[in-house]
Amino acid sequence: MNKNGRWFYGLAGFIVLIFAGFVYGWSVYGASIGADFPEWSKAQLSLTFTICMACFCLGSFLAGNLSKRLNVRVNIYVSAGLFLAGFLIASRAESLFVLYAGYGVLGGFGSGFAYNAVMSTITKWFPDKPGLISGMLLMGFGSSSLMLGSVFTAVTPAQTGAWRATFLVMGIITAAVLAASSFFFKPPSPGTAPAGTAKAKSGGGRDYSPAEMVRTPYFWLFFLWAILISGIGLAVISQAKVFASGIGPDVGGGVLTFVVGLVSVCNGLGRLLFGWLFDKLGWRTTMITVNGAGFFSVIILFAALISGQFWLVVLGFIVTGISYGGAPTMCSAVIGGFFGRKNYPVNFSIINMNLLAASFSGTLAGALYDASGGYTTTLIAIGCSAAAAFAVLFFIRERA
Repeated sequence: MNKNGRWFYGLAGFIVLIFAGFVYGWSVYGASIGADFPEWSKAQLSLTFTICMACFCLGSFLAGNLSKRLNVRVNIYVSAGLFLAGFLIASRAESLFVLYAGYGVLGGFGSGFAYNAVMSTITKWFPDKPGLISGMLLMGFGSSSLMLGSVFTAVTPAQTGAWRATFLVMGIITAAVLAASSFFFKPPSPGTAPAGTAKAKSGGGRDYSPAEMVRTPYFWLFFLWAILISGIGLAVISQAKVFASGIGPDVGGGVLTFVVGLVSVCNGLGRLLFGWLFDKLGWRTTMITVNGAGFFSVIILFAALISGQFWLVVLGFIVTGISYGGAPTMCSAVIGGFFGRKNYPVNFSIINMNLLAASFSGTLAGALYDASGGYTTTLIAIGCSAAAAFAVLFFIRERA
C-alpha cells in the first residue's frame, strides 16, 4: 500500500475508537440511570465510571500481552462480544452490582481490547508521524461522548426505564460495527510503511522490553505525570452534567448534553493538536502546554462556580477537554519514542495503567460533593493535581 493509502487504515481505526470511547459518555448515561434510582448516591454511581476505566486499563494490558499470540482481529472480535454482553447486562440492571458488572467490567474490558488493537496496529503505518496519527485516532476515542451521548439523549424518551432499550440497541450496533471493521486491521508488511523521522526517534534508537522500561526512573515520572493530568479530566468528565446544571439550572437538557459533550469534543481536538505539536516541537514543550491548559481550566471553573456565569462553564469544559486530550496522546507518542516500537503493544498498555489510579478521581469528586454539597473542594483538589504535575515534569528526561 502506498503512503497515502495507509490513511484508509487510519480511518478504520478512528471509527472503531469512536464506539470504543463510549466510556466517556458516563456523565450523560449516569444521569438517566440515577433518575431511576434516586437512592443511589453520586459516589456510588461514579464508581461505575471508575470500575469501567480500571477494567479498560486491564483489558488494554491483556490485549497487549496477547498481541504476539493472536491475530489483532481476534482482539476486535473479543471486544465486540464484550460490548454486546456488557450493554445487555447493564440494560437489565436493578442493582449497583449488575450495573458495575455490565457497564463497568465487561464494557471496560471491551473498550480496552479495542483501544490497544487500534493503537498498536494502526500506528505502525505512521512511524514518520507518531504524534499526528496518535492524536487523530485518539480524537475519535475522545469525541465519542458528544457523538454517542447526543444520540443517546435524542433517542431516549424522558421516562422511567427508557435508557434500557437504548443501551441494548447501542450494544448491538457497537458489536456489529467493530466486527465489520476488523477486516481492515492488519500491520504493514516490511517496506510498506515510511521510515520514522528524527524527531520520532528517541531513547538512543533502542527497543526496551517491558521489564527494562519499568526499571527506568523516567518511566515512573512520566507515569505519575499522566495520572495527575488524566485525573483532572476524569474528575470533570464524571461530574460534568451535575456541575453544569448547578450553574445553569434553567438551561435545557439538550443544551446541557451539548455542553457536557464539549469536554469530549475538545478532548478529541486536544489529542490531534498535541499530536501535531509533538511532531513539530518535541515532547517537553508539548507537555508543558498540556499542563498549563489543565491548570488554567481549574481557574476558569472556579470563576464559574463563584460568579454563576454559565459561559464560564462552557469555556472551562473546553479548556479541560483540550488539556485532558494531551495525556493519552503523550502516552502513545512518548512511549513509542522513548522506549521503541518493538514492544509497543505491551509498553503502551502498561503506561495506560495510569488510568487505574486516575479513574478514582471521578469517585473522589463524587465523594467530595456528597460530603460538602458543592464542588469547591473538588476544584481545589484538581488544582493541586495540576501544580504537582508541573513539579514532576521538571524531572523528566528524554533518554531513558
